Amino acid sequence: MNYIPNSDSDRSKMLSFIGVNSVDDLFKDIPEVLKKDKVYNIPNSCDEIELFKEIERISQNDLFVGKSISFMGGGAYNHFIPSAVKYAVSRSEFLTAYTPYQAEMSQGLLQLIYEYQTLICKLTGMDAANASHYDCATALSESAVLSSNFTNRKEVLVSSTVNPNYRKVLKTYSLGGKFTVKEIGSDNGRLDIDDLKTKISTNTACFILQMPNFFGYLEEVFEIEKIVHQNGALFVVSIDPISLGLLLKPSEYGADVVVSEGQSLGNELNFGGPYLGIFAVKKSLIRFMPGRIVGMTNDHNGRRGFVLTLQAREQHIRREKASSNICSNQSFLALTAMAYLTYIGPKGLEKIAKISHTMARYAFELISKLNDFFIPFGNGFFKEFVVKLPKNSESIISFLQDKNFLVGPSLDHLYPEYKNHLLIAFTELNSKEQIDSFVSVLKDV
Repeated sequence: MNYIPNSDSDRSKMLSFIGVNSVDDLFKDIPEVLKKDKVYNIPNSCDEIELFKEIERISQNDLFVGKSISFMGGGAYNHFIPSAVKYAVSRSEFLTAYTPYQAEMSQGLLQLIYEYQTLICKLTGMDAANASHYDCATALSESAVLSSNFTNRKEVLVSSTVNPNYRKVLKTYSLGGKFTVKEIGSDNGRLDIDDLKTKISTNTACFILQMPNFFGYLEEVFEIEKIVHQNGALFVVSIDPISLGLLLKPSEYGADVVVSEGQSLGNELNFGGPYLGIFAVKKSLIRFMPGRIVGMTNDHNGRRGFVLTLQAREQHIRREKASSNICSNQSFLALTAMAYLTYIGPKGLEKIAKISHTMARYAFELISKLNDFFIPFGNGFFKEFVVKLPKNSESIISFLQDKNFLVGPSLDHLYPEYKNHLLIAFTELNSKEQIDSFVSVLKDV
């Protein structure tokens, strides 16, 4: 077709064809009171310099981590992103709107996804990983579908110490009737193991745990693993990938499925998204795993090549019997995570994890000495912990914002039993000087 404006004659013919006399007739169903004839006070156009100045002026009203000191946690963290990572993934070969419908034609992209899968397996100790999911909430919920399909059981148990937003998505998945969801209670900021022993049964498809949990604390994973596997269920663990610089790999304490939020691996906070869902499994579960999988093979000339493999699991072949009904993922963010992990390496990951933990420990020691603040769950955290406040949490969050500190989330709405409790987190971007200043401000609350 011709990409030129419609003429008056063209418009008249189109209006006549659909049976109206004018463009206004197309909007006759809209009440007149909602139609505005006034002229809006739109300023005159400006040059690029003036536009940037105006945008900067408006943005001064915003709160963001580049402007304020961030101690925010709860699943999204302000980690440093090396310039080399940003440069690599912003190359036009990667940052493109092109969708490789003939996937094998894009050997470079397939190899990058294969390398991402390989790094996730090395990071978690699992046997296979997929090409990614939308976010951790999606990956966690898909793990429940996998578990139900594999075990032919309909009950999913999840710890109440798992991120509340992840649990909401999990419950939404359960509305389809494939499985039911039961929550296991907590005790002193950790899983109530006695409650797990009471509720788990031979009808349980899987138990889902977060490690470190939503409150930032480590769980008794070895004891939990025994309970889960003694009942024939799968052990699903949601991890913080940065924590694996210090903590055991999930494979070392018997995880069957590992899911994770990959935002910390070189991806921006992005006002809440897009994020990266990581998904890895043991070898026995590969054919039940959702999502795309890239494999390495040889062509008829013996040359190495990369393909989308095990596609018989997927919706475009199996339809309603597919391992998942989601046909897309976050390949660009997976590429970013791959570039980040490649750049920092194992020693870099360990360093970042150690600094994050050290900063959290330093803050813990100082806040513990404040008269009106209490840390209810004590020690045993990775990089974030819960603080009980002397006043309304929202008012303290607002007070700290005025002092240029971003904290939270508040637990008021997430856990009503923890009213006026606050979650605070620390990363390698925080310093002892920042924490000293933060604690000094807390004294004035």
